[in-house]
Amino acid sequence: MNKKRNIREVLASNLRENRRKLGLTQEKLAEMANVSLHYISMIETCNKYPKPEMVEHLANILGIESYKLFTVEDDTDERLERLHRLIIKDVKIIVREVVDEIKSVESKPKKKK
Repeated sequence: MNKKRNIREVLASNLRENRRKLGLTQEKLAEMANVSLHYISMIETCNKYPKPEMVEHLANILGIESYKLFTVEDDTDERLERLHRLIIKDVKIIVREVVDEIKSVESKPKKKK
């Protein structure tokens, strides 16, 4: 199911994800941004929307371009489906190679002892 997210949800999710990638707690990010822990928490729970200057400041702290806080990644189901197709394709190739190898071994004349 593809649920549409509003801009606050996208920002909240991306802020949280990028913060966690750096191993930062909300408290540490708040300290680095010189804002309250409550403020960061409110953004990550979609209850507060920061001004553009704060978005840029947070992005700089996270080491990303500010637009990445608003970028929507592929739906998880779509990514899983693509991964599934790639795995199936790889398995087919491996099976084909093994079958070909078995056929070539079986077609060789056996040596007498």
